[in-house]
Amino acid sequence: MLDLKLASSKKRIRSLAVLTSGGDAPGMNAAIRAVVRYGISRGCQVYGVQKGYNGLFENQMSQLQLSSVANIIQRGGTILKTSRSEEFLKKSGRARCGENLERRGIEALVVIGGDGSFRGAHFFQKETGIPVMGIPGTIDNDIIGTDDTIGYDTAVNTAIEAIDRIRDTASSHDRLFLVEVMGRSSGEIALMTGIGGGAETILVPEHQESIPSVIKTIERGVRRGKTSSIIVVAEGHEAGRTGKIAKLLQKKGYRPKICTLGHIQRGGSPTARDRLLASAFGAAAVAYLCAGKSDSMVGTQENKMGLAPLSQVIHHTKPLDQSGFDLARVLAT
Repeated sequence: MLDLKLASSKKRIRSLAVLTSGGDAPGMNAAIRAVVRYGISRGCQVYGVQKGYNGLFENQMSQLQLSSVANIIQRGGTILKTSRSEEFLKKSGRARCGENLERRGIEALVVIGGDGSFRGAHFFQKETGIPVMGIPGTIDNDIIGTDDTIGYDTAVNTAIEAIDRIRDTASSHDRLFLVEVMGRSSGEIALMTGIGGGAETILVPEHQESIPSVIKTIERGVRRGKTSSIIVVAEGHEAGRTGKIAKLLQKKGYRPKICTLGHIQRGGSPTARDRLLASAFGAAAVAYLCAGKSDSMVGTQENKMGLAPLSQVIHHTKPLDQSGFDLARVLAT
């Protein structure tokens, strides 16, 4: 956790805004709540921006009170809503967003989102001079500078719960299931879900696994008496990836069933871990802004709260931990 008794900046922040951007993630509401309540405790006026950067461009924001964030810590999604903004991609659009904040006397901005959201936040501060602070909120957990992101733990738990149910059917009918989880460019959810769900094989975008290798793993299980198998597949960039894998397995004599978990991984009540993480991140974001820090993202590394410059965050992707694959292979034998 963060020591919130950070030294204050010589220039006191009197007002700030908070928005959620990109894909929603369970725990975002807990982060919003923390930003609002900790901000007010520091004597700040806190504004909520509706629908992400698009709402900032359209000047859709209102001041939030302590009661505005009551009873939201347990809710999934985001009460501020989120959307894509084509206008914010333009320098002129970011300039208009800055003008909207300045007209209201808002002196800083907290952005809850992922890599794309932070890219926009970095250029926004660079061009307008308005301090920004990022809070990592994405189920993919693919952002460097933090061990965990808001929503990741809930998404993994949701996927594992689904696999537990699928395994009952797989065992009852002696079937092979391909379970597709979210993760276009990151296999983090697939890897942790596969380990936690006891999958025979885990297929992710970062590693190319051949069909003969997959079959070898399945057959090894059959030789020791297994009659059903679970393969976890990250969706990847290619549309219909899981379906193509199923067809290749069919050509080898298998009859796989596909279960696509899809957006159920984004929704639902956040786990205790995500609520605690989001609460700490929200308070930390305000504390760091009040201490004069900006153009950064709050994050945890080895259970310690700290900052990562947005200029570094947006240019690097967190690598997948190879030791996780090693563990998964050993446990699947």
